[in-house]
Amino acid sequence: MFRFAASLLALLSLTASASAQTPPANSASPAPAKPAAKKAAPKTKPVAKQPVAVESGPCKLGVISVIGERYSVQKFGLTLFENEETEVPIDWGLDDLVFARVKAATGGDPGVRRIAFPKGAFDPFYNPKSRFIPDPNERLPAIVRGITPNVSCDRYLVATTYKGELPGSRMMLNGIGTFNQGLGNLIRHSHLFANISINLIDGRSYEEIKRPFVNFGANFAASMRLTEDPLNKLDNDQFPNPPATASSSAILRERTRALITDRLDRGLPGYLMQD
Repeated sequence: MFRFAASLLALLSLTASASAQTPPANSASPAPAKPAAKKAAPKTKPVAKQPVAVESGPCKLGVISVIGERYSVQKFGLTLFENEETEVPIDWGLDDLVFARVKAATGGDPGVRRIAFPKGAFDPFYNPKSRFIPDPNERLPAIVRGITPNVSCDRYLVATTYKGELPGSRMMLNGIGTFNQGLGNLIRHSHLFANISINLIDGRSYEEIKRPFVNFGANFAASMRLTEDPLNKLDNDQFPNPPATASSSAILRERTRALITDRLDRGLPGYLMQD
């Protein structure tokens, strides 16, 4: 009897333990686990701007170019009354071209610097008020001295334009431009021209450095050319008509730049040679 009671108690104890461990049928299922939050991508640091290269060292040659703001469109007839001239504002980077050719001629010498100057600084040179007695203040040395008070270069190379007579004629060609010549509207021909003057000025005394026979050989050879220089020749249908259309002509721009490049590359070596 005692053994039967002990066995019954053991069986009841096991049943109660199993019931405690089995979850009820209507119990809620566990909530799904929340996805792990994505970590924000680290912000990229802004790239630091590289400092602009600062020109350092002595200035051997300061380049001042004043050739590139006006383009002359000229038309010549049989009489003076048929002649026409118009100056057209342009923005063709001709002054940038001068500096680039000087740099190329010096092999990229870091001592060659471009000199900035205020607008209108060279107006006294191009439009002098003095007629009979030259005013020194209207000459290049005085103007260059005035725009370089805080610049110290050994020399200054100044590129300007001038009015020049067409060889074999009495036609005056003004600076850089194109001209058309002929009889009425029947027989006409067109050309480009680039009258560029290069001047050297001493950086200490501000006196002009003369080069009386510079590039004599190259210029003489050019003057003895038996055929017409193809850089000067321009088709009549490329001549700007009306003159104001010159500034937007890609053909005139590229042809003029090629002509100026040729003139500079032939002329600069003689001016850049050391004494």
